[in-house]
Amino acid sequence: MTHTQFNRRTALALGLGAVASGLTAPRAFAQTQVNLQLSWLHSVQFAGSYIAQDRGFWEQSGLEVALLQGGPNAPVEPPVVSGTALVGISAADYTAAAVAEGAPFKIVAVAMQKNPFVVTSLPANPVNAPADLIGKRIGMALANTPVLEALCKLNGVDMAGIDIVPTQYSAQPLLAGDVDCLLSWETDLPVAMAVQGIDSRTMLMADHGYAVHSQTYIATEDNLANRRAEIVGLIAGEVAGWEAYRQDTDAAAALTVARFPDAGLDLETQKLQAARQVPLMFSDLTDASGFGWWTDETVQANIETLALLGRDVTPDLWDRSILEEVHGT
Repeated sequence: MTHTQFNRRTALALGLGAVASGLTAPRAFAQTQVNLQLSWLHSVQFAGSYIAQDRGFWEQSGLEVALLQGGPNAPVEPPVVSGTALVGISAADYTAAAVAEGAPFKIVAVAMQKNPFVVTSLPANPVNAPADLIGKRIGMALANTPVLEALCKLNGVDMAGIDIVPTQYSAQPLLAGDVDCLLSWETDLPVAMAVQGIDSRTMLMADHGYAVHSQTYIATEDNLANRRAEIVGLIAGEVAGWEAYRQDTDAAAALTVARFPDAGLDLETQKLQAARQVPLMFSDLTDASGFGWWTDETVQANIETLALLGRDVTPDLWDRSILEEVHGT
């Protein structure tokens, strides 16, 4: 989770926050217990995992999977390195930073085919392309300045023409006219506004060259060598869970809300977020090759964008062999 993601969830109080394990059928034989470390607080963001658990998809591989909640004080990488979690859900920029510090990680699957960062604006003063940012006041956390810099470099936009206004992660500065647009995720501030009946415009940065894989599954080289069958089984359950999610996002949202009745989740908010995740997670590529897939071309685009963020990585950070077993390719 980025600093931005911490701000967006704590400041918004959208109820994008809690869902977890559900009922499974009685087991007829012993299961291997493993942990999957989530990247943030439970929400429909991880609903494919909840479906996998609820429907017993992991039991078919002989696994009993516990979902470990993330959060501002629960980073993904340490439990995966220590062996507390078999697999973690992270993002390519975070994994790159950890590898630079010596962590033995590989990215084994990619849930979000498109990075969820967007520039959110109002219809009366829209930002439809990076060039539209010139002369605009953009509200954002200063920690995300490298993200904006990368977008500008990728699109030949002079960042000096953009006025960065430090803001809390909330739609209020935009609605009050204090800024012209906001740096956000597609699935949160625009959702918060829509739930309030406020129309907005979003420019998905991934459509303008910002290629950073998000919601990626990471494992250590040691576990890939010695616990491979467990990782294959875990990812196979995730694939089945997310495919079921895609078929009925409203049901996925309802499951999410029902499993944590005391979390303050709003069903309509979760439904809208669930629907908005679909085009980020599924594409012609996943239709052809399976959920979680990537190509050499998408890896190269990630490498180029990560370099603009100060993260130098090589293609071998990504290991597709687990997905090849899962999808039978």
